[in-house]
Amino acid sequence: MEIKERISRGLRIVYPIGRFDANEAPNFAKWIDAHVTADSPDIIVNMGGTSFVDSAGLAALVTGLKRCRSFDGDLYLCQLQPAVTVVIELTRLDKVFKIYEDEQDALAAVK
Repeated sequence: MEIKERISRGLRIVYPIGRFDANEAPNFAKWIDAHVTADSPDIIVNMGGTSFVDSAGLAALVTGLKRCRSFDGDLYLCQLQPAVTVVIELTRLDKVFKIYEDEQDALAAVK
């Protein structure tokens, strides 16, 4: 998995590209630790390029969410691919994450 990022309106947007699995989850967790701070507590994860997520990938997302919330921020998901949506719904994490159709909707939702 490749991790790309950009900043829009002062908000960091991350793009995990490829399979988000046990091999790649630690890289995402390191990225979160390095970039989510008290000065930058909110993050949008654009999952448009993520074709697969396993339990380790989900755990990394939950860990990222906890880190954001520890700084009074939040982690927003957008552009979930159908296979990823199924996994998130089966695990009921759709009740935990703020999920948006596209990046513009997620940007508009950030406080």
